[in-house]
Amino acid sequence: MAIRTWLTDRFDRSVPVVSAPMAGPAGGELAAAVSAAGGLGMIGVGSGRAPEWIAEQAAVAAQAGRPYGIGLLAWALEHNPQQLAAVLDARPALVSVSFGPFEPFVPALHEVGVTVATQVGNAEEALRAERAGVDVIVARGAEGGGHGRAEVGTLPLLEQVLDLVELPVLAAGGIGTARGLAAVLAAGAAGAWVGTAFLLCDEAANTPAARATLRATGSDGTAYGRVFDVGQRLSWPEEYGGRAVRNEFFDRWADRVEELASDDDAARELAEAVQVEDYDVAALYVGQGVGLLREQRPASDVLADFAGAEDLLRRP
Repeated sequence: MAIRTWLTDRFDRSVPVVSAPMAGPAGGELAAAVSAAGGLGMIGVGSGRAPEWIAEQAAVAAQAGRPYGIGLLAWALEHNPQQLAAVLDARPALVSVSFGPFEPFVPALHEVGVTVATQVGNAEEALRAERAGVDVIVARGAEGGGHGRAEVGTLPLLEQVLDLVELPVLAAGGIGTARGLAAVLAAGAAGAWVGTAFLLCDEAANTPAARATLRATGSDGTAYGRVFDVGQRLSWPEEYGGRAVRNEFFDRWADRVEELASDDDAARELAEAVQVEDYDVAALYVGQGVGLLREQRPASDVLADFAGAEDLLRRP
């Protein structure tokens, strides 16, 4: 008997895991593979993605014939409303709108029958999400990779959010194995929102150079801050830093972010490093669960491992 939660019942899934909408690695192919294997796969839409790209990736994800989702950045939608239009046309099963003023976008998504999620990093954001009428909250702890708040760890945040709201809650940040999934399910979560564990999947849209760097990084090898956003002149709100592989560029600028904002030579250095995949300089976003990554394998194998949470939860 598979684990039954709000998440599995809502989307007819067998494993209560959502693959996080990681901008870059999480395209239509990964979303399709996760959904075909019993989870709910998501496409990550970066701030600069064209609506045509969204439509293309949504078509790829839909080929699996299973529910899938799309993740949007609230702060980017203010300047790129065509992204929302493309998502409304695609009508995925789940859409997350996070990191910024997400409230204005909820009604339009509900009008086309989409389930709406938002990621929260503290109690205030959780209450805002409930008032805005979202369907599910993602409690994203400081361990998580990519962007978000770093104020509270996953388990303390999850416990607090579950006590505050009546909505179903997914846990995000540091969940990389069946043990982690079992832990958050036992605490009351409806499932896990997982990114890092899928970064070495065959279907992830990253490169051999990125995967080699990830395999060489331990759980203590990440760092959180605004260095890479400021260096790339991205307009992320200040409260949402990013967790990435700690490297020489981050260490050089971690205490000089204001200076970095006006250093054009450093910005060029970072831009060139991104092009040649020099991860001593370029950002490679990942959570503290990176130390659990072992080898490249299909997304179906990752989901099969997560399904082992059922046996763990049966233990006395």
